[in-house]
Amino acid sequence: MSASMQPRTTSAYYVQAVLSFALSGSALGVGIACLPVDTWMRAFLAVGLLYVVTSAFTLAKCVRDRQETSDMVSRVDQARLEKLLAEHDPFKVEGV
Repeated sequence: MSASMQPRTTSAYYVQAVLSFALSGSALGVGIACLPVDTWMRAFLAVGLLYVVTSAFTLAKCVRDRQETSDMVSRVDQARLEKLLAEHDPFKVEGV
């Protein structure tokens, strides 16, 4: 069975993603804190921010899990096919 290449994330890409997430979250947090509104409105927006962030993480995990499951099923199907092809003898005559 041939092993498929797993895409690897470079460390630079990982650092860029982490910094981008931290910067955007911090900027939005500072923006919420500096709004000229009542404390209750700020709290509502902060809870909304936390909800969006946790929902994004959950969605990313679900997408990743579904992709891993489909890869696993594909590998099992490929292994079954390779086993059948390895065991098949085209010159074997049944019943002789």
